[in-house]
Amino acid sequence: MQIRDKEDNSSEDFILQANKKTIFGATFIIIVLVILTAVVAMTGVYFDYW
Repeated sequence: MQIRDKEDNSSEDFILQANKKTIFGATFIIIVLVILTAVVAMTGVYFDYW
């Protein structure tokens, strides 16, 4: 998987593009995954699994 350069308009086989939507989407997904990981860890602590 490659990230498309803004200057490279010749090829269209890129999945990720360097624009605001892609950056926002990737940041949003990372934040959600971190929150879910924290919730699972806190649940484990609460129920004395760890």
